[in-house]
Amino acid sequence: MDCSCGSGWAEWGHLALRASLGLVFFMHGWQKVFMMGIPGVSGFLGSLGFPMPMLFAYILAYGELVFGAMMIIGLLTHWVAKYHVIVALVALFTVHISKGFFVSSGGYEFILLILAASLAILFSGPGKYSVDKMFLAKGSQAV
Repeated sequence: MDCSCGSGWAEWGHLALRASLGLVFFMHGWQKVFMMGIPGVSGFLGSLGFPMPMLFAYILAYGELVFGAMMIIGLLTHWVAKYHVIVALVALFTVHISKGFFVSSGGYEFILLILAASLAILFSGPGKYSVDKMFLAKGSQAV
């Protein structure tokens, strides 16, 4: 038996998923840029063995900040979601997977949800309530 209680609300679900994912990335970027600082992020990435950690610190910190804001409003959503998928996969395999499942021990449960949300938006699009759908002819894939 199907429940129709959500019919007509699907676009609000897109908005809720996109805005909450964008907020998570925006706040993580804010933390990296304004609290940890780029040298702190670079040091962390260097400790993980990243080549050119300073370059990747800028890409990660400012990417999370700017692309998080873009995800919230639904601007160039397809491309922003691709960035989020890449960041989530790198975090999953370089930091979290070796620590088990639970986030309380640094595990991958939270990053797994971020990855799933990013993939859902990548595959389903930005939704009706987005800059892409309101102002761009064919959504963010047209750009």
